[in-house]
Amino acid sequence: MLETAFTLLGSAVTWLEVIAFVLALANIACNVFEIHWGWPLTIVASALYAWLFYASKLYGEAGVNVFFVVAALWGWWQWLHGHRADANAPLTIATLDQRGLMITAGAWAVLWLACALLLRAVTDSDVPWADGFVTAGSIVGTVLLGRKFIENWPLWLIVNAASVTLFAYKGLHLTVVLYVIFFLLAIWGWIGWRKRMTSP
Repeated sequence: MLETAFTLLGSAVTWLEVIAFVLALANIACNVFEIHWGWPLTIVASALYAWLFYASKLYGEAGVNVFFVVAALWGWWQWLHGHRADANAPLTIATLDQRGLMITAGAWAVLWLACALLLRAVTDSDVPWADGFVTAGSIVGTVLLGRKFIENWPLWLIVNAASVTLFAYKGLHLTVVLYVIFFLLAIWGWIGWRKRMTSP
């Protein structure tokens, strides 16, 4: 899996990265259209990316992909059986209130600090603050996506933009392409979910 499939912009692209790339694209496309099968695809793609990022010394990204594997089980259950606290109807797209937005921002800030300090303390990461920022945002974004809060999409725009820079620095060029596509899919998802919220 770690053998070179082809070379992109002077860097080797492994078969592991190719397979993870394809599965990750399929998973995000399912999320955009609210198709619950995106969650099992997340499990497989995230396990592969955890392996790839660990091999690239992006330990925060490796760790968050292990989190994605576990969180995808929860997200899949939420999309199949979840509901809002004030209703027994199936889980539908909703927006965060002011308190929810403040909790989201606070959680991201606290997780960023915790992740960055942990990466500095226990790994040989050369990008602990950047890796920690993306890792923390990905955790928060996954929780919002699992509960179908539309704010997951603008949050993913920030995470994906930061990820493009981080992965380019680390020479993971196919993954850079993937995260550029993720950025565009997040715009598409945001627009699509807004239309579903306003349609009768």
